[in-house]
Amino acid sequence: MTKKIIKYFLQGLLYSVPLVVTIYFIWQVFIWLDGLIPFDIPGLGLLLIFGVITLIGVVGQHLISDKLKEYSNRIIAKAPLVNVVYTAIKDLLNAFVGNKKSFNKPVSVRLSETSEIQRLGFVTNENFKKMGKSNDLLTVYLPHSYNISGNLYLIPESYITPLKVNASELMKYTVSGGVTQMDEIN
Repeated sequence: MTKKIIKYFLQGLLYSVPLVVTIYFIWQVFIWLDGLIPFDIPGLGLLLIFGVITLIGVVGQHLISDKLKEYSNRIIAKAPLVNVVYTAIKDLLNAFVGNKKSFNKPVSVRLSETSEIQRLGFVTNENFKKMGKSNDLLTVYLPHSYNISGNLYLIPESYITPLKVNASELMKYTVSGGVTQMDEIN
């Protein structure tokens, strides 16, 4: 009887902990964002932030000329530390939500010619000629499991096998350490 109770308790943990942690995380992000602009009405600060960001998007898309964008980018390029931070964040956001989505080519990578061991990743750039290197190298991002980080490698194309799988599913699978179920990886 005790073993059954423990089994049901552990099963209950498996069902409830991911849900509770996810809800708690979303709630904390909501509270933090809503608290940036304090109002007595919960959610109004978050709604105002959403509206302002959307308005900036509309104005940026329709009213700010390309010359003004180029001018501001030249000013930022002259500030060494600001330039590094700004362009890295801008490129990362563009990789996920911009016109230049970069994590949409899932691949498996052999670690050596003789090895059967492979890592999962994403081709982020197929042309490495600009840096004076051989054109058979591809830029591949290999995310870490259970972490929001990864490594960037230059890998010979012969080591890379494209995968017929949804890129977001592969990212979830990799970040979860392979415990998330996904459709067949070819």
